[in-house]
Amino acid sequence: MSEAIRILVVDDHPVVREGVMAMLTTQPDLEIVGEAGSGEEAIRESLALRPDVVLLDLELPGMDGIEVIRRLREELPGIGVVVFTAFDRDEQVVGAVQAGADGYLLKGTPRDEVFRAVRLVRQGGTHIEPGAASKLMRQVRDDPHALTPREEEVLEHIATGASNRAIAEVLFVSERTVKFHVSSILSKLGASNRTQAVAVARERGLLRD
Repeated sequence: MSEAIRILVVDDHPVVREGVMAMLTTQPDLEIVGEAGSGEEAIRESLALRPDVVLLDLELPGMDGIEVIRRLREELPGIGVVVFTAFDRDEQVVGAVQAGADGYLLKGTPRDEVFRAVRLVRQGGTHIEPGAASKLMRQVRDDPHALTPREEEVLEHIATGASNRAIAEVLFVSERTVKFHVSSILSKLGASNRTQAVAVARERGLLRD
């Protein structure tokens, strides 16, 4: 018999968290190794427990779920991340996938689909709920070079001349995360440096005066 899939459940509502864990433990091949109620705790527990898959809500106190995904990708690139949330706004779906989520499920998804998503992601696949997938496809079709809300925020700070360290302090993220955003912004804008990126952004009306 193969080893059980080790799962960390992250949700800021204890009752919801307990319900999700109870659901997952009905499956003999799924094992709960830990739980977390905030973004910071999710990172800390992931580094300590090294789960195979993190089942992650996006709306968390402090560090939000999308930032958690980015940090996990930096610290534990091999970990599987399945978003499990009540929210399916375009910017959240696109932001989560761009940050590195392997799966995106809405709360209320049939339990068998949740089990299937966890197993598929553990095997290296992806699983995105149909409604979320349609939003993602629409975004890619309409503008594959569109900046995410967080990238727009970073761009605003770049335009003021702020350093990566200063931006990191204001946004409460690591300097490494800011570098990731800056690199993505330069790529999407077709710019070779920060000054050029700001110039291009102004031409496209992406910066407020």
